[in-house]
Amino acid sequence: MRKLYLLAVLFAATFQIASAQMPTDALMMNQRQWCTLLQYSHSSWDEYWEGANKRSNLNIGTFVGQNVMLMTNYGITDNLNVMVGLPYVWTSSDSYLSGQSGLQDLALFVKYQPFKSESEFGTFKVQATGGFSFPVSDYVPDFLPFSIGLQTKNASLRGILNYTTALGIYATAQAGHTWRSNTKLDRDSYLFHSNQYETDEVPVPNMIDATGRLGFINPRFQAEVWLDYLTGTSGDDIRYNEMPQPTNKMQATTAGIYAKYFIWQGLAVQASAGKVLNGRNMGQSTVLSGGITYFFTMGGQR
Repeated sequence: MRKLYLLAVLFAATFQIASAQMPTDALMMNQRQWCTLLQYSHSSWDEYWEGANKRSNLNIGTFVGQNVMLMTNYGITDNLNVMVGLPYVWTSSDSYLSGQSGLQDLALFVKYQPFKSESEFGTFKVQATGGFSFPVSDYVPDFLPFSIGLQTKNASLRGILNYTTALGIYATAQAGHTWRSNTKLDRDSYLFHSNQYETDEVPVPNMIDATGRLGFINPRFQAEVWLDYLTGTSGDDIRYNEMPQPTNKMQATTAGIYAKYFIWQGLAVQASAGKVLNGRNMGQSTVLSGGITYFFTMGGQR
């Protein structure tokens, strides 16, 4: 399974998650095929962007975020898939500050493929994905970057274009929009764009993201390189020498690699690595992930 993007957006300063048959890629399960992923990811950074200025902070030290993700994808038809994912997340650092841990947000997605054209040279596909996620535990959102999420309800919609040649070389482009609800802080007032608001409810910026992928795929092996961009559509910057808060506008450009290999029938191992190249109001993280996937056909092969 590929990148579980919505969750990456929710705690973009912490994690990037890569795998296959996910909301942002162009892969589909055929009818009655069921694929499940179990994956571990490790993210770390010791520098972050305070607004546009990159800096370090000894009060944070080296930040580490880890998660174990369980994600499953079922093919209702060859052109309609449903996906469900839930991560367990924990954060820490080598400073005096303690991290958090717990179940984060349950994510549900539907992927639809309305158009597919095949020729002797390759296959062109058009897909759309809609999703919804919500918190499943009472974690604290007002302790960034150590919070494991933002306690928001989220809805997303994205479009995907893919062309795969007959030799297995493919190019994929996707773009999406994520709408996020307000969240609540553990205080009665906050500053937003230098104005003070006497309430504990704060707006959380919606997000826009886009990804380009170039890779190779055959029945046993898949490998790709990718470049990803995300940005908040609104929000303010981290104030000088203060901790981040959910109103901050996050931006990031991230590059990475991904590979997957089937070792026995539907059982495969996969690994990925990514690095934030440039950003705003988030850490310059390096992310390493590894996992296993298994897929089978309900009721046997058609």
